[in-house]
Amino acid sequence: MVDQSVYSFNFSGYHGPMDTASSTDLIVESLTRAIVDHRLLPGTKLAEQKLADHFGVSRTLVRQALFQLSQNRLIRLEPARGAFVASPSVDEAKQVFAVRRMLEAEMTRAFVRQVTPSMIKALKEHLALERKAVASPDVSGRIELLGDFHVRLAELMGNQVLAELLGDLLSRCALITLMYQSTLAAEHSTDEHVEIVNALASKDEALALRLMDEHLQNVEASLTFDRKIPSHDITQALS
Repeated sequence: MVDQSVYSFNFSGYHGPMDTASSTDLIVESLTRAIVDHRLLPGTKLAEQKLADHFGVSRTLVRQALFQLSQNRLIRLEPARGAFVASPSVDEAKQVFAVRRMLEAEMTRAFVRQVTPSMIKALKEHLALERKAVASPDVSGRIELLGDFHVRLAELMGNQVLAELLGDLLSRCALITLMYQSTLAAEHSTDEHVEIVNALASKDEALALRLMDEHLQNVEASLTFDRKIPSHDITQALS
């Protein structure tokens, strides 16, 4: 039986004990990556002591990291029960996508107005990486690159605040897709990204806006909100 209190972590960035100054940030980064890569399932309990033992730090530093993750809505803290990977509700999932549509519409409009050949070249390089990832069995790499396309738009505009906001939203989207995504092929998202880049390159603002909105609508449409989500809580599972 798999111990759901915490999965075995194998983070490429972790090679032993960490200094106090960087340990909290690295714990946050490592747990975020495990959640986004779908190596930690929604509802999984994150035991403080196991995390402290794994990272070679005190439980105080683990608590600080868990608090930061709770602020980003990636985990939930329950009094007297501990920390759990968040399990977004259907309403929350729909609200996240609604916010993305509003935010990314304005980003797309701004991008068209300042687009340069070098920005399009960078996006096409990203699309090439996407296609390689889609053709490979690396599911986590594919998920990361498909999401990073949207963050890349903000980065190329030089808007780091927007890139960080989108990064946080996409982390929440990773949880949502894990819980509700149907079998829609990832190739479809990549094809839509190609169409968006072509519209941006031609500086066709109306087309780019329509394609971005349709893309996000299609991603949301691939989610099966009436699916029964397995519970990690024994009481809920047996009720």
